[in-house]
Amino acid sequence: MDPMTAHTPHAQTIRQQARLGVLRGHTSGLAGDHVQGNLVILPKAHADDFARFCELNPKPCPVLGMAAPGDFAFPALGKDIDIRSDLPMYRVWRNGVLSEEVADIRHLWQDDWVSFVIGCSFSFESALMDAGIPLRHVQQGKNVPMFKTHVPTQSVGVFQGPMVVSMRPMKPADAIEAVQITARLPRVHGAPVHIGLPHDLGIADLMRPDYGDVTEVLPEELPVFWACGVTPQAVVQQAQLPMVITHAPGAMLVTDLLNHQLMSH
Repeated sequence: MDPMTAHTPHAQTIRQQARLGVLRGHTSGLAGDHVQGNLVILPKAHADDFARFCELNPKPCPVLGMAAPGDFAFPALGKDIDIRSDLPMYRVWRNGVLSEEVADIRHLWQDDWVSFVIGCSFSFESALMDAGIPLRHVQQGKNVPMFKTHVPTQSVGVFQGPMVVSMRPMKPADAIEAVQITARLPRVHGAPVHIGLPHDLGIADLMRPDYGDVTEVLPEELPVFWACGVTPQAVVQQAQLPMVITHAPGAMLVTDLLNHQLMSH
């Protein structure tokens, strides 16, 4: 039996629940062994620049798939995917401003739209938990905290802006092991970009994330920061295109791919 299809019913069920509007929340901890993806949909006129932007910024923007203009299926990422309805929640950006969050974008769909699915940290989280590294936000049923940094991305055309990072508190020994594990997963952000001192990234207060939920860092722990797939949302805000669609933070596309298929050796 094909290893990809052996596990697909669970992933398909999650997408189906999103499509039916039953699942509206974040997908952290759902379908643990499946690759999850961030979403960016923008007009064809800007798609080549955005693809190049992702190429130059592989840590925050590792592309898992790019569809042809107008295509809303993603056969390489899963059976019967409809990118317009299969995420729990979408964000609609108009001229760089978040105008609404909706559970379905079929009514907005345009024939020149190009969809990008970008690797997501939820994929490496299952590898960390498999190794016995506890993740507090998952234990507490929260979304991971995410922060805008003062680290600039490599700009292309209208696409420029700060890198966004996600933060997980860890004991030092766990942090070292986490670096080794995630370094083998470059298509889902790879190794951390920073460990310790948040102000080195321009983060003033760990208790005030820009996205996601507050997660406490205990005295014996270090904050460990990974490049985050919400980076394109910060970049889209600055680009001020007439309309861009993204996932709502934490509300991902659950694909049929399995995390171990992305492991480099």
